[in-house]
Amino acid sequence: MADHSPTGPVELGAKMDYAEHDRTYAGFLALAKYGSLFCGALLLAMAFGFFAGGFFSATILFVLILAVGAFILR
Repeated sequence: MADHSPTGPVELGAKMDYAEHDRTYAGFLALAKYGSLFCGALLLAMAFGFFAGGFFSATILFVLILAVGAFILR
């Protein structure tokens, strides 16, 4: 005989926690946004340090890009 047990979720019609969902989504977007800024700034600073300047000038450029990018992205 075929098994006719229910295959759906146990709590059909349960209330969703939309406030927690919104906070999680906002956190994910912030992490993606500022993580991309960090990676891009690091890439540019490393290229600048390798081709044009040294360690200290690349570090200053990295901090400067992070500060300007955070100001623009907020």
